[in-house]
Amino acid sequence: MHIEPIPAFADNYIWVLHQPQDSRVVVVDPGDARPVLDFLAVRRLELAAILITHHHRDHIGGVAALQSAWPRAEVLAPEDPRIPGATRRLGEGERFRLPGLEFDLQVLAVPGHTSSHIAYLRVDADQPALFCGDTLFSVGCGRVFDGTPEQLAASLRRIAALAPETLCYCAHEYTLENLGFARWVEPENPALAERATEAERLRAAQQPTVPSSLAVELKTNPFLRVDQPGVIAAAERAAGHQLNGPTEVFAALRRWKDEDYD
Repeated sequence: MHIEPIPAFADNYIWVLHQPQDSRVVVVDPGDARPVLDFLAVRRLELAAILITHHHRDHIGGVAALQSAWPRAEVLAPEDPRIPGATRRLGEGERFRLPGLEFDLQVLAVPGHTSSHIAYLRVDADQPALFCGDTLFSVGCGRVFDGTPEQLAASLRRIAALAPETLCYCAHEYTLENLGFARWVEPENPALAERATEAERLRAAQQPTVPSSLAVELKTNPFLRVDQPGVIAAAERAAGHQLNGPTEVFAALRRWKDEDYD
């Protein structure tokens, strides 16, 4: 399977999934229709389906125009009235296969960034892949909007328990920015220095820094490392008091990044 990013806006990625020798494609979170339509026209491909992770405008803004251009395309989305145009609503644990793809996708409920956020996990494959929207970023995670810190902490624990070889296809190019915060939290972490060197090389070549493997995230992402002594100590210094358990550590880290870094 080919998975390619279509850049959109300042830092979004719209992911395109397609099998070689098949003209049908699936796109994930098309916040803007124009770059998708241009991609399809240049490649002479047809849109079979759209996958939506959550309701924010930079993830759904292109759906109506794509439906107009490709009226037979399915639109799969979470149960959320803030996402118009869905032809099928999805919930936790559902498993399905889309036209043009030779593998199944499974829905994971990962609320926190928003209350209805879902992710799509490629299963029955040698290379698992997770299309995680704004729940998990490379070396970071999404802000808490209409979800809760407790929800997002639980969602990240769930992702952390997936196979370490899972490739995480997030929706934004935030790696370098997130590395800055992560190095505040763990300045002595050698994996962060390695990740920074690699990310800088990729961006200098105008290449995406994502997907990243879950194995790399577990070594570098402070929001997945809330059980590590160094991360706990940093979070407690930022909070100004002792923290009780991973969820409180996560909430303190997220607050620290929101208030002092972003």
